[in-house]
Amino acid sequence: MLSVAKVQRRNAWRYYVRGVAYGDGQRPVGQSLKDAQETAGLPPGRWLGRGLAGLGLMEGAEVSERQLELVFGQGRHPDADGIEQHLLGDGVGPAAARRATVLGQPIEEIEARTQTPLLALDLIFRPQASLTVLWALGDAHTRRVIERAHERAVAQALRWLEDDVAETRWASGRGRAKTPALVVAAFRHFDNRDGFPLLHEHCLVLNRVRRRDADGEPVWGALDTHRIYRHVVAAGTLYTLAMTTEVCEELGLATVPREVTPGLRPVMEIAGVDSELIAWSSTRRQRIEDALEGLTYTYVQEHGRLPGEKARHGMGWQAAQDTRPEKKTPRPLEQLLVRWRSSALANFGKFGKQVVDGLLNRCRAVGAAIRARVDPHVDTVLAAVDVAAVVFTVRRNFARRHVLAEARSHLLETLRGQEFPHGLDDDIANRALADYTRRTTNVQPGCRAPGIDQIFYTADFTEPDRWWIAGTGGKLPREPSRYERARVASLVVRNAIRIARPAPAAQGDAPAANTSATANTDHRHDQTSDAPHTVTHPGREAALTAAQRAAAIHTHQHAAMPEEYLEGRTTDPATWLRTPENLDRLAAITRAANARRRAIEDGQSPAADPAIPVDRHRQEHEQQHQQPGQGQGQGFQP
Repeated sequence: MLSVAKVQRRNAWRYYVRGVAYGDGQRPVGQSLKDAQETAGLPPGRWLGRGLAGLGLMEGAEVSERQLELVFGQGRHPDADGIEQHLLGDGVGPAAARRATVLGQPIEEIEARTQTPLLALDLIFRPQASLTVLWALGDAHTRRVIERAHERAVAQALRWLEDDVAETRWASGRGRAKTPALVVAAFRHFDNRDGFPLLHEHCLVLNRVRRRDADGEPVWGALDTHRIYRHVVAAGTLYTLAMTTEVCEELGLATVPREVTPGLRPVMEIAGVDSELIAWSSTRRQRIEDALEGLTYTYVQEHGRLPGEKARHGMGWQAAQDTRPEKKTPRPLEQLLVRWRSSALANFGKFGKQVVDGLLNRCRAVGAAIRARVDPHVDTVLAAVDVAAVVFTVRRNFARRHVLAEARSHLLETLRGQEFPHGLDDDIANRALADYTRRTTNVQPGCRAPGIDQIFYTADFTEPDRWWIAGTGGKLPREPSRYERARVASLVVRNAIRIARPAPAAQGDAPAANTSATANTDHRHDQTSDAPHTVTHPGREAALTAAQRAAAIHTHQHAAMPEEYLEGRTTDPATWLRTPENLDRLAAITRAANARRRAIEDGQSPAADPAIPVDRHRQEHEQQHQQPGQGQGQGFQP
């Protein structure tokens, strides 16, 4: 998970030196940062990023208090004092000597234009609550595995931002250039303001990068922070996917979906971590929910209606700010571990020791059961459809970054923590864009061609009908969120593709049937030999019929995808309600799919069931696939 905050004020560096660099506590007045960190047993900050070479710093070097002030408070070189003294000794004037240490445009010039300079961005990386619980209550080996995975995931996300996102801009945006070198100061925290476990990393990304000018000389300029903001979700999903996968592979674990907020995407937590333990570590959530109820009541009184999705997000942020506690006194990790264990034992009474001591073994047992039934392969065709349908229903118009973020979430939800080939997320995103979307951004004659992140797309999927979700605990019914509607749309499209899989000409002749089926279908649905990542089944025959492939994929999806998604639900079943028309329609689609699959397996032509209502969208889909090549690149409509 990744959140971002701006570092704008001239004295903002003081907040980070006195608080963030000190474990989010309040550093005693008159005590240096290094002494305070050593006294409290806190790890020092570390320099990260490829841009350190331009400042004479080494990656992993310790961040000093003076360096923080110079770089993030004044926008100057971290060794500005030494450089300035050397220039003064050579006879350079004070103003020129100081100007030589400034990185890019001086902050004073920006403020002279009555503008507020943006000094840095604070990227905050943190794992899921179950991983934090496992890290806090596990043994030393478990903590080392989780901390190492956290470090690598942060480094991977920052490297992706450097390689694919980071750009510099000058001349009011008329000049742009790739700058794959960021300057980052990272500070690790172990707990939240209530003293409960919360492993997270503050990464201060400097709003200065180097580029080459017209003469080939290196110059410092501003980072295009708008691009960083636009790619925060994609970077966050990459961090979560990388960290979760490494921990699950190292410790033999798996993930399960946990609904946090009804209507929003569930969080993929470590299977076997009790919900009571997650609630024990999430001390602020209940206070935020109580404050949110009051804000919702006020909103209804003022507007006469329930808040929409955007308003709910704003009120959630306001409730979090209103319930934010004061800073605490930082403590060494060794003391925190003892305190957390004692608190967890007391929270579960006489069963506390059994729950805490058996946590890792319980997670491994549950993880082994999940891994035994989940095929560690991904059908990139169905994955591309799922990703495209979800993004289209949620956003209507979208860019590649939205599709890439959804592809990474799809891998996290489908593989349940199992390893996957490098580049699979990009492959799924590229397939989704190439096969199921159409471009809406037009290039005007005489204008500069838009960048990759400036190109927008849409699709032609059918949006599901609206339904109502019943409230529990005295809450009012509500309409489904965009994410819930997207999940139902994706389910319908994937079922339509399974139904449209061609039947073999003869059940007993596998190679011939496979050749015939492939020749009469769209290459995007069955010809996957040219794809770098496809569904493979080691130990089986090399040539499978289309029916066998469809059945294998069908079984894999039912085993891998969370049950909530397969049934068209994305919320707790106790809070789910749909109209009878939608229930009948989904039931009819399921019956039709099962009947057609059985007919294909028996080598017969599937006949229409008179008890099943005709699905016009499915008929249109089948008609399209009887004419290969028609509608290429125009999106997919089930």
